[in-house]
Amino acid sequence: MKLLLYSHYFAPSVGGVETIVQSLARGLAEHRTSNSLQEFEVTLATNTPAQNFDDHSLPFRIVRRPGLFRLWQLVRAADVIHLAGPALMPLLLANVARKAVVVEHHGYQATCPNGLLFHHPSEAVCPGYFEAGKFEECWKCNRKIEGTAGSLLLLVKTLARRALSRHAAANIAPSQHVAARQHLPRTTVIVHGVADPMHGKDAAATTASEPNDGSSFAYLGRLVVEKGVTVLLEAARLLRAEGREVRVTLIGDGPDRPRLEKQIAAEHLENVVRITGFLSGAALRHETERVAAIVIPTVMEETAGLAALEQMIQGRPVIASAIGGLGEIVSGAGLTFPPNDPMELARAIKRILDEPGLAFSLGVSARERALRSYSFGGMIDAHACVYRAVYEAFHR
Repeated sequence: MKLLLYSHYFAPSVGGVETIVQSLARGLAEHRTSNSLQEFEVTLATNTPAQNFDDHSLPFRIVRRPGLFRLWQLVRAADVIHLAGPALMPLLLANVARKAVVVEHHGYQATCPNGLLFHHPSEAVCPGYFEAGKFEECWKCNRKIEGTAGSLLLLVKTLARRALSRHAAANIAPSQHVAARQHLPRTTVIVHGVADPMHGKDAAATTASEPNDGSSFAYLGRLVVEKGVTVLLEAARLLRAEGREVRVTLIGDGPDRPRLEKQIAAEHLENVVRITGFLSGAALRHETERVAAIVIPTVMEETAGLAALEQMIQGRPVIASAIGGLGEIVSGAGLTFPPNDPMELARAIKRILDEPGLAFSLGVSARERALRSYSFGGMIDAHACVYRAVYEAFHR
């Protein structure tokens, strides 16, 4: 089967969508039938330039920045088209070509003009203005960031994305939360799967370990308003005011960094909080292996919480907001707290500080949850089933 994957963002760009799309494309390209034959001939189209990335290192073809005619050729040649989000041009071309389209909703672009279900004026979760038909509120929400005309254009694009997604052969949601929030027909829930980094290692290496520093905690992700890093900083301030010994490392970068640095200085947390910037590979492992827990204090409705899942499969305890798909992943296998509530986050951190062995036991539970419910093989098999079903439906 000729499978076209389209993702506006891809490596060397860094993010959750880029990570899961590359993982999915690799798994599908290496997928074999019962006769050991390659089942999918995978082509990935993206608007991201290669820069210094080696496309030939991946087991599938990559077409970068295709023009309209080239994209049309790719669509016409494919049996099934998988879109990482409801990208308008590929959706339109696929409909004209009468091709089977599968849309995987990594965000809320078919439900919210900013794609986050985040109300910028209040810096809180959107109550659902778009679905309620309150389009003026959507326009006001994004006007400060996008401008008057830009906000209106976002609204028009969202209306088109929603209409086209409703006609897709299949919609894929990465969590039950997204499926319920989007209300799109023909939706299948396929959770993100992650490969086990400890696969093949001895038994001792595949279990959680005690943290090197039981009073250190880390945030991992982009530094943007909707990720709620200010909530973590306020929790750190509250803990220090109680005389608690606690240190916080912010791993990541983003447009909110200057504001966070001002907050750190204003609350005299310079000796408590440090920002590393973006890290990967050995440098990232060095920072995360030493902490008692990873804290993900997002104030928006995360679709899936891939960053949490990647830490959980390594046996690392996670403290996270009980919101969206993130809450689905962490609840019962980590500590959760109400979003935008620094006092409750501080209480969760104190549990790690005060209860000997809790970090270790949470790490064990986290790894077991990830291995049981979020396997890489399960994700690939589930996608393959969807492609077969829509292909057969279109060729009856």
